[in-house]
Amino acid sequence: MNELLRPLRTGAWGATGALLASAGTLVCCVLPAAMVSLGAGATLASLVSAVPALIWLSAHKGLVFGVATVSLIIAGALLWRARNAPCPADPDLARACARLRRFSHALYIASVLMTATGALFAFLLPLL
Repeated sequence: MNELLRPLRTGAWGATGALLASAGTLVCCVLPAAMVSLGAGATLASLVSAVPALIWLSAHKGLVFGVATVSLIIAGALLWRARNAPCPADPDLARACARLRRFSHALYIASVLMTATGALFAFLLPLL
């Protein structure tokens, strides 16, 4: 029975990893831009002095987006591989299987949207 759910669990872990990597794009690029546009530049300066890694993330945004993109590709491949994985015949386990599949897809979509938002703030808006 555990063997049946293994591809789904792998897809869920991949989607979770992609979500965490995508969150780095938001911290790198969206958070500073949003804070400055809201007039919270002093708060951003205090945050940067408390968490100096924010400067590193912003300075290396290409690497941050590269890691996020690779994570998205891996998670997408894992979800694609698990798309036709059989669910158990037991009704309770079948419901859990379907719920895990929906949850994994929702995490993946959230990750893609977060990375796209980060790319908008990091690469497109500065050109305007």
